[in-house]
Amino acid sequence: MATQRRTPGSQTSLREANRARIVNAIKHHGGLTQIELAGATGLSPATVSNIVKELSSSGVLNTSQSIRSGRRAQHVTLAHALGLVVGVHVSTRHMRIALADVAHTVVAEHHMPLAKDHRADNELDKVSLLLTDMLDSVDARRDEVLAVGVAVPAPIDQATHTVARLGMMRGWDGVPIAESLERRVKRPVFVDNSANLTALAESRLGAGRGIRNTVTLDIADTIGAGLTLNGQLYRGSHGIAGEFGHMVVRENGPLCRCGNRGCLEAIAGGPAILDELRDHLGSLKLGDVVAQAKAGDARCIRAIGDAGRHVGEATANLCNLFDPELVIVDGELARAGELLLGPLRHAVERSIIGGADVAPEIVEGQLGNRAATLGAVIYAADRANIGGDLMPY
Repeated sequence: MATQRRTPGSQTSLREANRARIVNAIKHHGGLTQIELAGATGLSPATVSNIVKELSSSGVLNTSQSIRSGRRAQHVTLAHALGLVVGVHVSTRHMRIALADVAHTVVAEHHMPLAKDHRADNELDKVSLLLTDMLDSVDARRDEVLAVGVAVPAPIDQATHTVARLGMMRGWDGVPIAESLERRVKRPVFVDNSANLTALAESRLGAGRGIRNTVTLDIADTIGAGLTLNGQLYRGSHGIAGEFGHMVVRENGPLCRCGNRGCLEAIAGGPAILDELRDHLGSLKLGDVVAQAKAGDARCIRAIGDAGRHVGEATANLCNLFDPELVIVDGELARAGELLLGPLRHAVERSIIGGADVAPEIVEGQLGNRAATLGAVIYAADRANIGGDLMPY
């Protein structure tokens, strides 16, 4: 029997290309109605409807009824049968793990505190144990996991998968994070800076959705930034772009964890704020400072406002370089809302070239303390390559 050849421009080739466009759009947005799919792909509603029916019958897509703008609509997601992905966020004091399908729907999640100077071997062991428990809770097997994404609060050398500068994560120096976790979980692992993955999550699922040029600030114990330029996450030549917290803003200033003096993080990051308030509050955590400020504590309000002004001055420099449409503020300190954003916004408007008229909008992120974890989920799904590549890495 002769084999049918698929010539360029044939109906078969065109239909395959349209199927790929629909799967890519759903993966990119984490689920869309059929009308939204038509807008996102440029295909006609009739074509979208036919392909969705075909892919649903073959088990690639799931459809369900939803309500949009008061009207019934068909909501389309990737089928769970395509596999699962895992997102892990290791911060200075917390670890969060999410198990999700490839459409970014979280099916199980766990959060736990960490010791101040935690070690890589202990925490990676915990990831493996927790993943086993989470898979059991949803009656899934380890081999259904397609990939694991890991977010850490430090620049990552993409060639070695180690922290790019010694001392930035004590207890993790020299550890090849991806390979070490792969040995434990027996699945592919991909690692990136938590600020990058926070930016990825906000651009796909949060405040930056549909906006091509954004700066996402991650302000907590550490300070970082993720950049999306022309709709793509920008990592730079060596994967370490966005080390916003290590811009030197005060010559001969306080010593930073990176080894330099006068970095923004050493002046406006969580430890600097806590040191300033130690005689007032004792040994509290950054979240406690935010809570006290929201309750009206004048010293906490002033400390957060001062941090906002320092971050705003540095952000203005970043905006003068990249001219973003939007600045998204995430991280634990962002939970202070306008107590942080007001001074930050004022400093940007005062210092940006062109003045307030050309200043980007500055908003709080929409994903809260799950942003980096969800970014790790998206990163894992992208690298698992379900439905084709969406973004170069």
